Amino acid sequence: MAPVHAVRRGAYVWGEGDSLGIGAAGTAAMPLLRAAGPVGVLSVLTADPGEPDEVRRSLLRAITGWVVARLEGSAGATPRDSAPTAEGERSVPMGALTAALAEAITSQDVMQVLVKYVLRPFGADGLLFTVLEGSRIHVIGAVGYPEEFLKLIDGTRSDQVVIRDVVRTRTLQLIGSKAELFRTFPAAKGEAWIAATPKEAWAYLPVIASGRAIGLCVVSFSEPHAFSDEERTLLTALSGLVGQALERARLYDVEHVRAQQLQRGLLPRALPRLPAATAAARYLPAGRGEEVGGDWYDLIPLSADRVALVIGDVMGHGITEAAVMGRLRTAVRTLAELDMPPDELFGRLNDLVWELGEDSYATCLYADFDPVARTCSYCLAGHLPPIVIHPDGTVHSPDVSPDPPLGAADPPFSAHQLHLPDESLLVLCTDGLVESDTRDVDQGLVQLGRILAEVAVPTVRFGATDHDDVRPLEELCDTVVSALLPDREQTTDDAGLLIVRTRCTAANDVASCTLPEDPQAAGQARAYIRKQLARWGLDDLVLTTELLVSELVGNVIRHAKGPIRLRLLRSRSLICEVYDGSLSTPRIRHAGYTDEGGRGLQLVAALSSRWGARYLHDSKCIWTEQDLPQ
Repeated sequence: MAPVHAVRRGAYVWGEGDSLGIGAAGTAAMPLLRAAGPVGVLSVLTADPGEPDEVRRSLLRAITGWVVARLEGSAGATPRDSAPTAEGERSVPMGALTAALAEAITSQDVMQVLVKYVLRPFGADGLLFTVLEGSRIHVIGAVGYPEEFLKLIDGTRSDQVVIRDVVRTRTLQLIGSKAELFRTFPAAKGEAWIAATPKEAWAYLPVIASGRAIGLCVVSFSEPHAFSDEERTLLTALSGLVGQALERARLYDVEHVRAQQLQRGLLPRALPRLPAATAAARYLPAGRGEEVGGDWYDLIPLSADRVALVIGDVMGHGITEAAVMGRLRTAVRTLAELDMPPDELFGRLNDLVWELGEDSYATCLYADFDPVARTCSYCLAGHLPPIVIHPDGTVHSPDVSPDPPLGAADPPFSAHQLHLPDESLLVLCTDGLVESDTRDVDQGLVQLGRILAEVAVPTVRFGATDHDDVRPLEELCDTVVSALLPDREQTTDDAGLLIVRTRCTAANDVASCTLPEDPQAAGQARAYIRKQLARWGLDDLVLTTELLVSELVGNVIRHAKGPIRLRLLRSRSLICEVYDGSLSTPRIRHAGYTDEGGRGLQLVAALSSRWGARYLHDSKCIWTEQDLPQ
C-alpha cells in the first residue's frame, strides 16, 4: 500500500488502484517527516485516473510541512538524535512558511515572511520581490542587493528575456550560473542588469494568482548553485503559496491606501497657529481592522481672537463612520462661523445626527476660548471632560456630568466654564486613547493625568517664551501616545488627541469706551480711535478705522438701540467691535443707482479683511478685522 511504502522510504509514493477498497483510482502518499524520521503519513485518494501533476504534488508537500509544524508545536519536538534528512530539513520551514503567509496582511508582511523562511533553508543570500504593473516591473522588497542595482531595475520594462519567459510560461526557471544563463538565454548577454548584478545563480518563481502572473520572486546566490530535485519541488510549491498571499496583500494595500486618503481628507491637514492658541494633534486608527474611523478634532478661529476647540467620536470605526464624521466636522465648522454659543451649537448638531438615522451616535466636546475674558466655555455630549494643565504644572480635570451623546440627547445641553491663566494647556482626547482591554476609562484618565503631571511642565514653560513654536506640543503628543498605547497593533478602537496651548490677551492690547445714544456718538468714536491707535503706533489705520466705526455706530443710531459700546483689540490684526442692545440682523443691501443709502455694509466689507455679527443673550456685536501694516 502506498502509505506504508511512503513511511518506509521517507519519500513521496504514488500507487495505482483501489488499495483501500473505497472506489479510488489511486493513492498519493507523503510521509510526515521530523528530524528523527517519519512519524506518520498524509494520503490523498484520487477519483481521477493518473498520478497527480507537479503542481498538485507541490501542494501536498506544502500541506505536509504545515501538518508537521503543527504537530511539533502541539506535541513538542522530537529529540534530534540523528542528522535530519534533506526533505525533513526543508519540510518544517515550508510548514511554518505556509502558516506565516496565511497570516501576512500587507505586501511588506509577505516580503518579511519570505526573508525569514526562504533565504536560510535554501542557502541563498539574495531575495528580490517584484510585481508587474502594465509592461513594467516594480520592486516591492529586496534583501542582499545594493541600492544602485534596485534603482536600475525598478520601473524597467518587463521584456528582459528571462522575465518574459517566466511570465509567458508561468513556470519555475532555475539558473545555476551565468554560463548556464547565457546558454539558455543568449540574448541576456546584452541586458544592462547582467553587468550590475552581484549574483551568480537565480531561481525565478512566477507569482501566480487568479490564473495570471502578477509578479516574480527571485531567490539568488552569490556563488554558482546546483539545484536539487527537492529544491525544485519546494520552490514550485512556494510559487503558488506566495501568489495567493501577494494577491490578498495587494488588495489590502489598495484598500489601506484608500482608507488613509479618505481619513487625511476628512481631518485638518494642518492646525492653524492663532494668536490665542497653538495646537498639536494625533489621530490613531484602530490597529486591528480598517485603518479609518470616526474620531476627529479641529481648531477653528472665531471673532475677537476667540478659538473653538473641537474633538469628537462617531461610534464605531470604518468607512461609514468616517463619512458621518466628515459631515459632522463640516457642520461644526459652519455653525461655529455663526458664533453660536456651545449649548446652542450642540442643539443644532444633535438635530443633524438624529436625521442620519437611529444607529448614528457621536460623542463630542466643543469649547469656546475667550482670550480677553480668560474663560473657556464648553459643552460635553457623552464625551470625556478636558484636562487643564496650569502654568505651575498643576493638572486639573473638572468634575462635570456630560450630557448624552449626540443623536440620543434631548436639548438643552448644559454649558460649563473654566477660568484659564495665561499659557495654560488644554488636553482633549477620545476614549480610545485611555480605554483598552486592560484598563477602563477612569483608570486611563488617572494614568493620563499622571503622565501629564510628569512631562507637561517643560512644554508650559517653553510656551511662555515662544508661543508659536509647536514642537514641544508635538513631542508631548508623542509621549502621551507612546505611554498610553505602547502596542498600537493590538488596539480595537480609534484614538484622538488634541493638545492646545492657550494665550490670553494682554490688558494693554484691549481698549473700550461707552458711547451716548445720539448722533454725536460717531464723532466721539472717531476721536477715541485716533487717540488709541496713536498710542499703539497704528497711525496708518486711523482713516479706514474711522470710516468703519462711523458706519457701524451710525447704523446703531438709525436702526438699533443702546447701550452702545466700542472695543478695540490689537492682535495680529486690528479688531473693532461695536455693541448695541438690539438683536436685529444686519444685511448687505443692493442699493439702486439713485438710492442715497444702503451702501454702508458694502463699505464695511470693502475696507476690512473680515467682518461679521456675534449675538449675546441680550445684545449683539458687529465686528471688523483689518490687517496690520507690515
